[in-house]
This record gives sequence, structure tokens and C-alpha cells, in this order.
Amino acid sequence: MWKQAIEEALRIAEANIGKFGERFPHVSDGGTTYVLNDNTDWTDGFWSGILWLAYEYSNKDVFREAAARTVENFNHRLENKINLDHHDIGFLYSLSSKAQWIIEGDESAKALTIKAADVLLERWREKSQILQAWGAKDDPNNGGRIIIDCLMNLPLLYWAAETTGDNRYRELAEIHAHKSRRFLVRGDDSSYHTFYFDQETGDSLRGGTAQGFRDGSTWTRGQAWGIYGFALSYRYLQQPELLDTAKRLARYFLDRLPEDGVVYWDFDVPQNPESKRDSSASAIAAAGLLEIADLLPDSDPDQAVFRQAAADAVSALYKHYFTRGEGDAEGFLNHGSYSVRGGASPDDYTIWGDYYYLEALIRLERGIPGYWYERNR
Repeated sequence: MWKQAIEEALRIAEANIGKFGERFPHVSDGGTTYVLNDNTDWTDGFWSGILWLAYEYSNKDVFREAAARTVENFNHRLENKINLDHHDIGFLYSLSSKAQWIIEGDESAKALTIKAADVLLERWREKSQILQAWGAKDDPNNGGRIIIDCLMNLPLLYWAAETTGDNRYRELAEIHAHKSRRFLVRGDDSSYHTFYFDQETGDSLRGGTAQGFRDGSTWTRGQAWGIYGFALSYRYLQQPELLDTAKRLARYFLDRLPEDGVVYWDFDVPQNPESKRDSSASAIAAAGLLEIADLLPDSDPDQAVFRQAAADAVSALYKHYFTRGEGDAEGFLNHGSYSVRGGASPDDYTIWGDYYYLEALIRLERGIPGYWYERNR
């Protein structure tokens, strides 16, 4: 089934190359087509990542050429500092230029990725000891704010430390990872989306949300970011508490799956026929579960449990959420939610959902793990 699912997704991706041209997909808006931008959004690396995965799987030049063009575009974006004043630099450059370095050993792609890591380090705030998620330094609303999504951006810094020998990248990422573990993960293994610190003293203030149902609820995509993100920090740092945290978040996620195996957009939202799902959260969680399984020894019974849970999630997405037979559908997965709370694409395609779905599929079929770390680590 994995092979068939991958080939069906790649047919959509290949058709999209001609449709998208030099632009980048973000989300859909109630229809069967993606809203496109000129590489100005936080999500644009996911299209690049899809193309590199497609090329690795198929060895088709059409995917390689399109993927390489996206890297050229990302070089232009960095040189001209186009909308880089946020923490999502890892999403942008791990899946574009770092992917090209991992696959092809392209030195210019490596150099671009190191420059991107330097841009991410500009988010470091010494007083509060965090990588600030959004906004300018000293911003009154966002100046002392972290979000759980940032865990997926830390691998760019870990990689830069290993590649350059400059341990500052790792040191700051490690501080941020442990601060996220302490303040974003709650005692029952649920998670806050975001947390605020005093910009002058670094004192903890409060947890909150930008995307979830309410401040104290558990936004499912955030929980999924945590599952995968803490596992990746463990891969680099080899600190057992990070892997334990990833496992705890995973169990919380799996214990709350609805009957069809694909989560609603928030674990605490009332579940009724009108409640929105988030297929992207289940896709991210599936990829994260596979990462955890690969990190566990064969003697750990959780290895088989998490691998099977990932396979079940991908199977549910393929059987019930894949856009099979929907004509000119540009997305892989229906019923992803960008921001239900904000009323932005609450029931649509999401390019990150498509990426993680394909990553999980190809990992199940071929063992290719994506582009968060070098293959030899």
C-alpha cells in the first residue's frame, strides 16, 4: 500500500510543478487549488522538501530540477532578507538547501544553509535565554515569547554546529530545547502552544495559545510538533530526558485519537460533526513516531508500538483523507486546518501536511528519514 500511496502522491506533485511555476503553495481556501506566493511565507520550504523527497524516491530529473530551482529561490530570499524575521528559518532551509546538501553534497547549498542558521541565531534573546518566535526584539507582545513549533527549527542549529565546528549553535539550541521542555510541556504530558517570559528578567509569565481552542487546551498540531521536535533534539544531544518527553507527548496524542485515527484540531474542542479535523497534525505525529521508533533499541517494546501507530496513522490518512479521484486536486490531504481559531483555511489542504504525509510514507517504504539531520548520524 505504501508504494501505491507514494506513487499517487508523486503524480499530483509532478502535475503541480507546471501549475506552480516559480511560486510556492501555502494552503487552499475552500477549493481544489493552492494559494500561491513568491517565497514569502513560513511554509515555503515544505514544497521544496516534497520535491527532494520525490526525487530521492523516483530518481526523476523533473523533480530534481524543480527542487534545485527552489533552492536558488531560497538563496535570493536570504540575500534580500525577504520575510526572515521569525523563527521558522529551519522549516525554510532544512527542507531546501540542507536537503540538497544531504542528497548531492552541493557546497553552495551547505554554505547557504549555514547562513540561514546565522539568521536563526539572530532570534536569540540573552536576557530571557530564548529564541524569540515572532516579532522584533523588545516587541511588547512577542518579545519574550516561544512556541512549540520552534522545536522543529532547532535541527538547523544542531546541524550547523556539527558542520562548522562552532558549538554556539548547539549551545543556544540546547538551552531553548530544555526551556521548551520545562515550560511548554505540562504535568499531564499535554502542551502549551506558546509561553511568555519577562523580557528583562527572564521570569516565566504564562502559557497561552495562538492557534488552539483556548490557552489551557492542547492544540493537536502543537503536540505533534513536540513529539517530533523533542525526538530530534534527542538525536543530536543524546540526553535521555528529551526522548522521554517525546514518548510522553506521543502517548498523550495516541490515547486521544478519534475512531477514524485522525485527530481534531484541538484535543479539548467539543467533538461533534461540525468540529474540524487537522490531518496535518496526524501526518506530523506519524513522522515523529517513526523518528522515535528509529531511536529506540529493539529491546524497547515501545519501538514496535510507535512504529505500528505511525503506520496506522498513515493508513488512515491514505484511506480516508487522501484526495484520490478528486480531479485536479493539488493537495494530498483533505481536512487540514491552518487556523480554526483565526478562521484561516480551517478545512483545507496544507503544504506542511502534504510534506509530512509523504515523508512518513517514504520512511515506511524506503527508510528515507527526511532532511532534519545527516544520514550518517
